[in-house]
Amino acid sequence: MPKITKEAKGKGGRRGAGASRSAPSSAPAARKTGRRARVSTKALTQFTTQLSTLQDAGLPIVRSLKILEGQMERGPFKNVVGEVTDEVEAGSPLSEAMSRHPSVFDGLYTNMVKAGEAGGVLDVILSRLAGFMEKAEKLKKRVKGAMIYPAVVFTVTMAILLLIMIFVVPKFEQVFKQLPGLGELPALTQALQGFSKFLLEKWHWILLGLVCLVIAWKWFAVTRVGRRFIDRLKLSLPILGPLVRKIVVARFSRTFGTLIASGVPILEALDICQHTAGNSVMEEALIGVRESISEGGTIAEPLGESGIFDDIVVNMIDVGEETGELDKMLIRVADNYDDEVDVAVGSLVSIIEPILIVFMGGAVFLIVLGLFLPLLKLIQSIEQSM
Repeated sequence: MPKITKEAKGKGGRRGAGASRSAPSSAPAARKTGRRARVSTKALTQFTTQLSTLQDAGLPIVRSLKILEGQMERGPFKNVVGEVTDEVEAGSPLSEAMSRHPSVFDGLYTNMVKAGEAGGVLDVILSRLAGFMEKAEKLKKRVKGAMIYPAVVFTVTMAILLLIMIFVVPKFEQVFKQLPGLGELPALTQALQGFSKFLLEKWHWILLGLVCLVIAWKWFAVTRVGRRFIDRLKLSLPILGPLVRKIVVARFSRTFGTLIASGVPILEALDICQHTAGNSVMEEALIGVRESISEGGTIAEPLGESGIFDDIVVNMIDVGEETGELDKMLIRVADNYDDEVDVAVGSLVSIIEPILIVFMGGAVFLIVLGLFLPLLKLIQSIEQSM
């Protein structure tokens, strides 16, 4: 049995990315089914962790990929891994094979893999990448999980109020018409009845208007002006703004720090961060950072001018540049902001809950008051006539 050299192992450099250096050939046509596949973050993180473990054990990259492909259930991700395996076996570097599937392996992923191949530390880079994805997914789940309860309460509240306006108010209107000597109804009651009739008679126009509004908003949101407007609006909101800012800064800091620690050049890392920032204001700030570095300037100064980063974060990045430990400072900033996001999300939920309760209670009180005011008026008129 031939001995496996270090160069053929996963910890090797470019040679480790392809088990053999035969002439490149295209992957079998039967494999070409996963170009636009969508894969969950959980599945991708698990794949990355397992691939890192196999590379750390010294297995060749092709064998590692075949092992992982073999244990996957049938689906788009299995097809993608099969195509990547075929291309690597044909001689392509792993990063190049993965880059042909951008819907699964984005620029951040492929550039980190490329850096791992070049430095001969693919197992370390994959482990770092898996940790990055786990923390990013945890942050996303914390925010989404915290918003579930307020969203459910708001939806139920609106559904109850809609049912009351559609089914309850018309019944009371019929009762009022049958009551003799009631006279003119109070203004609040008339307003409730008018709104109820509007919902019953114009519901199709209301539905059409909402659909058009959603379509127009989505169209506006994908335009450059619309996206910039919405992103700035998110950052300037009185309650949600600080939370959005912390999430954006934490995401940038962890992405940039992970890329630099993995050996990706700073300008390439900034390009990747710019495309994965998720906020156009942050993207503009990173363009300024890139221009500053190209002209021999610093990273901290343009970040401070963007208005997104707090002074303490700017100072930490400045110290990291001076000491040569920018990656460690960025990861520390990300960890701190993750903790602050936890606190901010908890505070936001504690604020939203009483607001929703007061809103629901106030709306129900107005409806009940509007429906019973005519009855109180009738009772008063009967007492006066006795």
